[in-house]
Amino acid sequence: MKESLEPSASEETAEEKAETVGALQEIVDENAEVVKDEASSTYAENAALTALPRAELDRFLADKFITITDPNKSNLRPITKFEYLPITDDKQLKPFANFKAPTPIQAAAWPFLLAGRDVIGVAETGSGKTMGFAVPCVRAISALPKKMRNMGPRAVIVSPTRELAVQSYDEIKKLTAVCGLEAVCVYGGVPKQEQRKLLKTADIVVATPGRLNDLIIEGFADLSKAAYVVLDEADRMLDKGFEEEIRKIINTTPAIGKRQTLMFTATWPESVRALAATFMQKPVKIAIGDNPSGDLRANTRIMQKVEVVDPRHKEWRLLQLLKEYSAGTKSEDRILVFCLYKKEATRVEIYIKGRGFRVAGIHGDLTQEQRSRALDGFKKGTTPILVATDVAARGLDIPDVQVVINCTFPLTVEDYVHRIGRTGRAGKQGLAITLFTEHDKAQSGALINVLKAANQEVPEELMKFGTTVKKKAHDAYGAFYKDTGDMAKTATKITFD
Repeated sequence: MKESLEPSASEETAEEKAETVGALQEIVDENAEVVKDEASSTYAENAALTALPRAELDRFLADKFITITDPNKSNLRPITKFEYLPITDDKQLKPFANFKAPTPIQAAAWPFLLAGRDVIGVAETGSGKTMGFAVPCVRAISALPKKMRNMGPRAVIVSPTRELAVQSYDEIKKLTAVCGLEAVCVYGGVPKQEQRKLLKTADIVVATPGRLNDLIIEGFADLSKAAYVVLDEADRMLDKGFEEEIRKIINTTPAIGKRQTLMFTATWPESVRALAATFMQKPVKIAIGDNPSGDLRANTRIMQKVEVVDPRHKEWRLLQLLKEYSAGTKSEDRILVFCLYKKEATRVEIYIKGRGFRVAGIHGDLTQEQRSRALDGFKKGTTPILVATDVAARGLDIPDVQVVINCTFPLTVEDYVHRIGRTGRAGKQGLAITLFTEHDKAQSGALINVLKAANQEVPEELMKFGTTVKKKAHDAYGAFYKDTGDMAKTATKITFD
């Protein structure tokens, strides 16, 4: 019997299969767009806010040193009062009961975030950035139908350290607790089992990059519906230490245009701006303070003192400073001592403790329980001195840090600015003392620039090390690398007779 060469009614040609697959893909894309549209619901400005004179709002922006750069020129008005938020459930305003008004970064960012825009927020630490991105996040997810909540991550917030992740999680829980949403904090140093379980239902994931990527690879963290993505301390998240980890995470979320991407940071150096642009779509940039560019600059409320010392006398000088600033201070005042390496931090902590001071330590070699206990004692004031590596340099909200002492200078001047930013918070004055040695001379030029920009005294001994700013080395080619990407000169064709 001769086989028929024509396809049967139950079979599809290759062209028909391709059409079917294409149609299915369109449905998936439409559904993803619907999820994003539902989660980012349209922002309707409060009528009372609309009625305010434009001059009054312009004065508010000027008084608070708010600079807004919007490529779409949408001209949304800052939400200067909590009652202007598009929130009908009074329970959601409960976390703000003790605050008179939104902070500048919250007031300026909220309307754009509620409208679904990508946003870069640049403001000093302690300025309310966490609630700045948390309020629109919770509102967007709360607007989803109930059957779409508690079904896995709709938002992901990535932080560089465990401590900062936990701090953000604690703030976000104040909002989720009153609206029936679930959040999970994912970080290393603790067992994964509980995190795996919570990820099944959590609407919001707050995480450090390493542990989150582990759980993504294992199949326990599905971010395919996480249409709200936040990089906290974005400048740190986009540097060469975290860039690859961040790319992996963002690549598992919805594509650009189908997600809302936020980057909040205290500094916005040129080195990360181009990279950030690859993750965002026409972002609104909001800068708070008299530094709208976001370039590296120290808080002018912090008095910076630099002492050039012999490396062998560093710990002895540290002890003198602790005696000077611990004697007769209020019980709530705290002193934060920074070291460069984990072993150094352990040694300095033992040295200080042996001289009769109440001191704790925080660094990467400690368990999460030990780190949490040390940080909690420092915050409460029961342990007035904390010795730390740079895990405590960024974003941590520790009130009443009277003095920051750099026992050892960090590897970069960016980390120096973040270290000293632990004092002088919430409008208060602060003091930062740095013990600088000949081993740190490669950073002298950059440090001198920071001191001069903040109108601080530059000691003559520091000037002797030189004012040249060392160029950052390339990952592969070191200091001999030359970036030729911006060279205007092009090759010329030569024709021979």
